[in-house]
Amino acid sequence: MECRNFVRGKITGLNIDKLVSLESENYSDPIFMVRLMVDNRILSFEMGRLIYEVVGNAVVENRHVVVGTGSSQLILAAMYALSDPLNDPNPVSVVSASPYYSSYPEMADFLRSGLFKWAGDARTFDKDGPYIEMVTTPNNPDGFIREPVVNRAKGMPVHDLAYYWPQYTAITSAADHDIMLFTVSKCTGHAGSRIGWAIVKDEAVARKMVKFIEVSSIGVSKEAQNRAATILEIISLSCCTKSDDNKLENFFEFSHALMAERWKKLREAIKNNKLFHLAKFPKLHCNFAKDYTETYPAFAWMKCNESGVDCEKLLKGHKILTRSGKRFGSDEEYVRISMLSRDEEFDLFLLRISAIVHHDN
Repeated sequence: MECRNFVRGKITGLNIDKLVSLESENYSDPIFMVRLMVDNRILSFEMGRLIYEVVGNAVVENRHVVVGTGSSQLILAAMYALSDPLNDPNPVSVVSASPYYSSYPEMADFLRSGLFKWAGDARTFDKDGPYIEMVTTPNNPDGFIREPVVNRAKGMPVHDLAYYWPQYTAITSAADHDIMLFTVSKCTGHAGSRIGWAIVKDEAVARKMVKFIEVSSIGVSKEAQNRAATILEIISLSCCTKSDDNKLENFFEFSHALMAERWKKLREAIKNNKLFHLAKFPKLHCNFAKDYTETYPAFAWMKCNESGVDCEKLLKGHKILTRSGKRFGSDEEYVRISMLSRDEEFDLFLLRISAIVHHDN
């Protein structure tokens, strides 16, 4: 892709008035991801906008971008922003289709809020009234593309798109939902920066989310935002047309190749072992790669084929730490395995899992 009006370290041709139309006089206000730092005017919104122009995985025009301390804070901010205006005497139900992200139940119930409450699997949800449905796509833990399940008039879906990047899955279209959550930890691997952002259609919802962030953490670290903006800038530049001025390796192509290699090694490690099963994913046309690509999720959702076997316990006996399917609203025959560990850890995992020939009851 050719990146126009973009020079490393500098953005040109901006309409500043439009970008900061919602910026408050308080510089801790995280709305719009615009940070006009007093000295050097770092415009991290424009960096974020550029990455979506390059990848094409989300609609950002005429949207409000709210920055949070990781997507975890933004999930709670979204729950608050959607439930608070309803003035419902009962907590709004929060649901997600199983297998769901294991932290959703704990996050919804941790503070015992009177605004919202975890209500379980979206597939079995039958309660009347308003509800919030968390839609993680690609899904954590199983990697499949998801749509809302309940689909009722009073539903308020929140789309968690942390893994909707081309190293994990094909970018089939630009996502266009009311609330879309992203995080630098899954996009680039810089989890320690603790930066996430929400792309929000409704201004009132965005402002409510900002208020939650202001009260809970008094804004978002400027140093972390600056670092995240720089990272996104370099990654965007790496995806531009190769030239004498751009000798960077395409970040997403490199990451996709790395994920493909790891998934190939894992499948080979268990191919002669009838004890374990991994799902297969169809090839889809990726608008970013301009070709058909396979899905390589950040986590492997592995099943133990022997009925009644606690897969987490079995693997722990072979010094492999995983997370049980029960944590995700599923069965103990399943486990979630990270595909993002360091090389030495992943190689050791492959060595140990390939050594498991059978399970003795």
